[in-house]
Amino acid sequence: MPTFLFYGQFLENMMNLIMCPVCREKLSLVEKTWQCENRHSYDVAKQGYVNLHVVQHKHSKTPGDTVESVQARRAFLSAGFYAPLQQAVVEKLRQLRIENLLDIGCGEGYYTAAMQSEVLQCVGVDIAKNAVQVAAKLNPEVTWVVGTGATLPVLDQSIDLCSSLFSPIPQQEILRVLKDKAYLLVVTPAPEHLFALREALFEEVKPHEPNKFVQQLASDFDLLESQVVSAELQLPQQQLKNLVAMTPYAYKAKVERRSALEALAEFRVTAQFQLYLFQKK
Repeated sequence: MPTFLFYGQFLENMMNLIMCPVCREKLSLVEKTWQCENRHSYDVAKQGYVNLHVVQHKHSKTPGDTVESVQARRAFLSAGFYAPLQQAVVEKLRQLRIENLLDIGCGEGYYTAAMQSEVLQCVGVDIAKNAVQVAAKLNPEVTWVVGTGATLPVLDQSIDLCSSLFSPIPQQEILRVLKDKAYLLVVTPAPEHLFALREALFEEVKPHEPNKFVQQLASDFDLLESQVVSAELQLPQQQLKNLVAMTPYAYKAKVERRSALEALAEFRVTAQFQLYLFQKK
């Protein structure tokens, strides 16, 4: 096949992934606007993302993470504290040798931007517009989308791998968009994740229970691999504050406990991540 024909077919296949949230027909990119055959159109923002979270699907004016949480996460992750997890996820994709992926709950894009290097097309979706605005500056090769897990913004059976890193798992939507025998990569806190931090913030602390996701998904997915990744963190005061601010602990902990913890000059804690690789039955 001539090179220019192959490239044209490749571009068409890329554009075929994205779905109109109103009529569920495919969207095609014409200059800087995504359009469907029913003339619904969505402009690409100057930052490089498209907003497919239509008003009728919204339950609040500003859903998702707060601006403060996104800024804290960007500062913390860009310092490399969770680099072992990012590297493990990228290596898993390298082994699978897939063509495309959909990252559900991409947030500010730290993992998504890295995963893009291992696939032909990468779509990152998050309900928080402010997070996607930040993410879009990281890697222009990713198709960044503001959208919701309740209606994932891609066509039926179009995706080789869905990833959900510390994000919800909309099981029925994932089943809809995955191809036959395609993959689901889940990352969730392992039992001892940030245990010392949680002990400092809460009176009662229990180990995380990542196995609940295996049970939840068992009817539709086979578990192929299970891996725990750990990182020993020595945090200066400002990065300790960032870590707290980017987690749900920021609003769940009592003010006096959070203040006492954040007054420390430095803090040592272990991050522990559970990776699961599933395959659609």
